[in-house]
Formats: sequence, structure tokens, C-alpha cells
Amino acid sequence: MTSRLAIYHPAGRIGLGENVFGKDVANLELFRAMVQHGGHDQVDFLTHAPVQAGDLLKSLVGDQACATRITTASILNQGVAAAAGTLLRGGPRLEELAWQRRRSVGDRAFSLIGLIHTIAPPMMRQDIAMASVAPTQPWDALICTSPSVQQAMETMFDDWCEFLGERFGTGKRLMRPQLPLIPLGVDSPALGAAAARADVRSATRAELEIGAEDILVLWVGRLSFFEKAFPQPMMRAVEEAAKATGKRVHFAMAGWFPNGADGERMYRQAAAAHAPSVDFHVVDGNDRQRLGDLWAASDIFLSLVDNIQETFGITPLEAMAAGLPVVISDWDGYRYTVRDGQEGFLIPTLGGPENALSDEMVAGHDFGLKSYQQYVGVIAQHTAVHVGRAGQALSDLIRSPDLRRRMGEAGQRRVRDAFDWPVVARQYADLARELAAVRAASADPRPRSTLNPVKGDPFRNFAGFATQVLSLKSSLTLRPGVDVDDLKRAQTIELDMFAANWRGSHEECQQVFAHLADGRAATTEDLLLLFPMPRRRAVQLSLLWMAKCGFLEWL
Repeated sequence: MTSRLAIYHPAGRIGLGENVFGKDVANLELFRAMVQHGGHDQVDFLTHAPVQAGDLLKSLVGDQACATRITTASILNQGVAAAAGTLLRGGPRLEELAWQRRRSVGDRAFSLIGLIHTIAPPMMRQDIAMASVAPTQPWDALICTSPSVQQAMETMFDDWCEFLGERFGTGKRLMRPQLPLIPLGVDSPALGAAAARADVRSATRAELEIGAEDILVLWVGRLSFFEKAFPQPMMRAVEEAAKATGKRVHFAMAGWFPNGADGERMYRQAAAAHAPSVDFHVVDGNDRQRLGDLWAASDIFLSLVDNIQETFGITPLEAMAAGLPVVISDWDGYRYTVRDGQEGFLIPTLGGPENALSDEMVAGHDFGLKSYQQYVGVIAQHTAVHVGRAGQALSDLIRSPDLRRRMGEAGQRRVRDAFDWPVVARQYADLARELAAVRAASADPRPRSTLNPVKGDPFRNFAGFATQVLSLKSSLTLRPGVDVDDLKRAQTIELDMFAANWRGSHEECQQVFAHLADGRAATTEDLLLLFPMPRRRAVQLSLLWMAKCGFLEWL
């Protein structure tokens, strides 16, 4: 039996430029994994922008051989998704996809799978919640990448649906997508190979003036104190570990600054204040080769995230795949991927109580008076990570090369068994099969309307604007003095030809003229029956256009 998957990727082209976000890296690697390891004979990419299948395949796998056939089509071609049976989106919004499915091919035509990357922005949670008032079905799913996200989404949907039931007085359980738990993944063999290059390790350390007995602690990620992590706890913990062990310690932060030179100035100022005895390095995270070299050169990975923007965390997995022990905050997805005392250390975190944040900030963000960066940044600045525990964990690892080795090896096993992309891709394929089974066993929904009442047919929504509406019984004639030369002349006038691709062809318009010649009248229905079914909607628009141009009389 042929296995297919459709992927909705609006941009069409796939690739990473500079200043990339984690979700972009995750989606690129997810799509690559589904093509290489998903077990599919064919993967269909549905896009907004035209893209050649060969170009898309090359951007995914380069010059590697690939047994999976790649095709491309417009997202409006819902028949492709129906043939595939599953449509995967690298984001959480299912609302418009569910309505388009109902309108074009019906609710049971295929399953929808969305992927939640972050739930911090209130507008993002609102977009996710709209799945419960769209025609999503039990055979649709929103993937949660960590138990923390899954629990938060179950609570949000429970509260939201309870409110809707209270608001509209219905005792029915409102529909919502399934919320399965599937992690993100990493290319474990590639990261392990990059980190195992002894020559690169020595050359990179020499370039950074790191001695053979020195310790290099590494952070990888966006250098954004307002959306990722305030660096002061990490700097102070590294300083305390350096003093406790008497070792020369280096702390390298690899990434990019969203606020440019101002951001780097603030980080360097904080490093000078909180870690004066530590050699502080800022490395360009946009240089992928340089980043690979750092995996080889480093001894310990440190990431004390404190931001609700973070929901999973790819970099600890990358560090484990590279064989590094990790010291990370006990935070959402981090605690799901790393087991305390085995692959590294989880450092306790302290969040604020309910109502600690003023209404000025919460409501201010809702109304757009406070930016998202201000909103999450204020929360993060008042979320604590235990500096003492982090310093102790770093000290233990600095003192013991054997502990670093054992935890590094445990991390590589952990990633290989649970988070390598072939493992994760199989979970996606299994989910698609489970949803297909639910779909096959379910009754066919019988909606009263296939149109979104809020974003439906504009001619229907605004029918009351016009004096009357073209109906099948509308009587049409050629206006006096109009002949086929007027129609031909319209082909040369740019304003007349605006939006010509949406209506019938010039030849079809001539056929209408011929039928109405010599003063004959015909109804809209009579005229449409002259054409095959697939052409009637376009011809109907032609009738409206010809009336607009003054060619047809409709009163």
C-alpha cells in the first residue's frame, strides 16, 4: 500500500538564512526527517508560492539519495491532501485549514496535524483555541512537544470550552483536536561526528586561547534576555564554579542578538560584573560551521532558560548528541528531555504567584500597549533559577573528567533512543495511521453549511449591498448597439482586463454574445447550460463582468 503525507509550508522554499529562530530550525529538520525517515513513498508540499519539486528536494537532502518522491502544489488544491490522507503543518493554527477542508473536500477527506512551538503569546493561544470553534474533528491533532505544553493546552481547552458552554448554554462537549505528545528531534549522528573531531577541538580552543586544562562552558541559542534567558544567573554560576575549583573557566555564548550592538553591550557589561574572573566569549551563531566547531571544543553545556517563550528546547538535545554533560534549568520541556543526575543536572526554578504581575502589563499587552518582548521579559526577570545549585553542578563537572564523560555518554544514548529524528519521524507516521483509523471508523459529519460564517462567500456576505443579485432566473440581453467588436475592444483595455484570469475566456464570452444575438433574451441558467460544469462558475463571473462593461442588460 502506498504511503503518502502532505505538508503545508506556505513559503514554498525551505532554508535557513541569518538570525534564525528555533521553530524554523525545528521545522526544517522535521520536514527533512519526514522525507528521509517517515516511511512515505511520496510527500506532497502544499504552498502559497510556486516552487519546483526538484529545488525543494535539494534544499531538504542536498545531494543525498532519497527514495521518497516529492511533489508540490497550491494549498488550494485540497485534492492532494485528500489523496495523501494527512496534512501536516509546522505550526498550531488549524482553524482556516479545517474550514478549507470542509468547503473543498469534506471533513472526512483527511486528517490535520499541527505542531505547537510556543504558547507564550496570548494571541498564539487564542489562535490555538479557535480550533474548538472551527470544524476540526476527532481525527485531527495538535502535537505537544513536552508534557508541560500538553498539560497547559488541556487546561486551556477545558477552561475555554467550559466558558463557551456557559456562554451559549449548551451541555454538549465541544470538539477539539487530540493533543498527543511527540518531541522534536535532532540529527544525532551528525552532531556526534562534529563533536568527535579532536583536531577541530584543539584548533578551536587554541584560537580562543583556551588551555588544555581549561574548561569551556557553552551556551547555544538566541542571545535574547527578553525571549530566551537572562544571562546573569549563568554568568554568576560559572564564576562561582571557577572560584570553587580554582580552574581557568571560559564561558562562550553562541547566538545572535535581536537588538544588535545594544544587546551585546549589555551582555558584556553583565559578564564583567557577574563573572569577572571568567573568560567571556561571544560567538556568531549564524556561522553553522563555527557552531559545529564549538561542540567539539566544549566541555560542558549550560542553559538556564527562564522564559515562558521556551516550551521544548532543542539545544540541550544537540549538546547531549555532541556528548556534552548539560546543566539546565528545571523548566518545561527541558525537564522532559534531561534526567537529573543522569545526562546532567536540572537546576530548580522559582516562578511568581498568581496576580503578581500588574494588570497594567497583562491588559497592556492584550491591547497592544506593551510589546510581547516587554511582556515575557518582565515575567522572566522575575523568575529565579537557583544560582547556587547551578554553580555546584558546574563545580562537580569541572572537578571530574570522568563524570563529564559518563554523563556525556548517557546523553548520547538518551538522544539516540528517544530523540533521534528517525525515532521521532516514526511517531509522526504512527500518529497519522491512528488518526486515519479514527476517521475511517467515524460517521460522516453533515454540516448545514460548508462555509465559515465569519469568512465565507463575499457575494453572500454582502448580498444586501446591491440592488439585486444575479440569479439563475435573471433575464439577460445584449444592450442596444453592442456587438462583438465591443467585446474584442475590451481585450485591449487594461482596466477592462483586470482580474481576467478569474472569469471565462474571450471565446466563452463570444459564445454568450452569439446566443444573445438579434435581440434574444436568455436566463442566467440558459446561458450556463451552454458550457460544461467545470466552466460554469467562471462564465457566471463573465456575465457579471459583461454587465459591468455595459454589454448586457439585466433590468
